[in-house]
Amino acid sequence: MTVQPHLPPAPAGHLLVERAPAKVNLSLHVTGRRADGYHLLESLVAFAGCGDRLSLDPVRPLGLTVSGPGAEAAGGGQDNLVLRAVHHLMARRPGLVAGHFHLDKRLPVAAGLGGGSSDAAAALRLMARLNGLGLDDPAIRAAAVATGADVPVCLDGRARVMAGIGDVLAPPLGLPRLFAVLVNPRTPLATADVFRGLGLRAGTMREPTLQPVAPADGCGRSEVLAVLAKARNDLEAPARSLSPAIAEALALLRSLPECRLARMSGSGATVFGLFDDCRAAARGRRAIAAARPAWWARATSLR
Repeated sequence: MTVQPHLPPAPAGHLLVERAPAKVNLSLHVTGRRADGYHLLESLVAFAGCGDRLSLDPVRPLGLTVSGPGAEAAGGGQDNLVLRAVHHLMARRPGLVAGHFHLDKRLPVAAGLGGGSSDAAAALRLMARLNGLGLDDPAIRAAAVATGADVPVCLDGRARVMAGIGDVLAPPLGLPRLFAVLVNPRTPLATADVFRGLGLRAGTMREPTLQPVAPADGCGRSEVLAVLAKARNDLEAPARSLSPAIAEALALLRSLPECRLARMSGSGATVFGLFDDCRAAARGRRAIAAARPAWWARATSLR
């Protein structure tokens, strides 16, 4: 992670705003399962131009309100990852100033896009800005780890390989902009159920892949696609068995003549298709929306 400078605290009463971009797993290889039950993985992640929006009003008492299409599913109680992240941080650094958070929840919930984790990371960035902390501050990083496995990689939102249980982060990758269509059939999937369907016993290690997990830093779009074509998402099969709509969404994407690659993200149910440019992605989104108007579909870029 890039070291962030310690900044002066934000002015009192100044409303702070952060984006919480969708996290897309371009590949996801499950490499084993620890004796304590946690699964090990290697995943190339990138962050989309679409996502949620989180604001912080330091004048109001600590709390959370939620609006937007995903508000009801996300919930605004103490179990929301935004407040959990803030409480983890304040427990490690007493005396920090907080405030009232408002989450505009645009991403579907339980969708394999790391939405809740990205929201939590945005909350930690807001707390860092408000209190003049750097993202390299040990309390920020510890709070991210304590909040959830995907929160650390979401802190600075740059493409990289994450490994282990999400706690091992490779340096950021300078990948070219990728143009994508994200499709969710509005079928929420519990991550635990998908991993359970993988059927990997505790203490088991899988044969290592001989394929590279990520393309070379600074490579072109064709090199990225060549590496991704040899990769996979090991959770796709168990997720399809729990939600046949995933297979349908993948088939629709793969039927589009301009789609270069289609795969599931995370533990599902969101799938993505990669296209050569933004116009092709926009055409792809329109085709999906016409075929399945009740589904959630967005054309975006991955950074």
